[in-house]
Amino acid sequence: WALFQEAGLVEKLRFPGVIGCIDGTHIPIIAPSVNEGDYVNRKSFHSINVQIICDATNIITNVEAKWPGSVHDSQIFRECTLSTKFGHGEFTGYLLGDRGYPCLPYLLTPYSDPEPGPQQRYNLANCRTRARVEMTIGMLKARFQCLQRLRVTPERACDIIVACVILHNIATIRGEHCPSEPNSSDPNHEHPDPPTDIQDGRAVRDTICHNHFF
Repeated sequence: WALFQEAGLVEKLRFPGVIGCIDGTHIPIIAPSVNEGDYVNRKSFHSINVQIICDATNIITNVEAKWPGSVHDSQIFRECTLSTKFGHGEFTGYLLGDRGYPCLPYLLTPYSDPEPGPQQRYNLANCRTRARVEMTIGMLKARFQCLQRLRVTPERACDIIVACVILHNIATIRGEHCPSEPNSSDPNHEHPDPPTDIQDGRAVRDTICHNHFF
């Protein structure tokens, strides 16, 4: 995990303790012959819902590429190994995610209805910092045009996605130029309503908001 402090983002955005930003992205696939309905997402096309976590240098530090498009972002995170490790205290710091995720002590999301002042400043810093993962996903797809639509089985598609992530990281470490300017918006990824899980990270979020955004 590369701390965002190393890239100076804390100094610019005053968001402490961030070790990664998380988001999901839908990789379109052809309709599979088995469990076809499971792969239809909320935008009515077949996809793999891929969880991406990146650091401040656009390195993808974690990828979950095995879930059908109908599965919610929050479920993917809840059931991944990394979530369990965070829950056991194996990492020091926070992930930043959008409101598609529950607010947890180690996964901080924006306020849904921020009050003027600290909460709005917190949301702004959260959004600006989280833009890093949107940029990273854009770079990944720009480098590998095959991810616009994979014409293989879901199992094979997941292998290809992981391979593309590995090659993206190698290219990033080597400083290779991205083929085109990445678009931070992802037209293939919806931002669903916030999950109904217990938002047990709200006290942590309030503390950070009070201590750093007044």
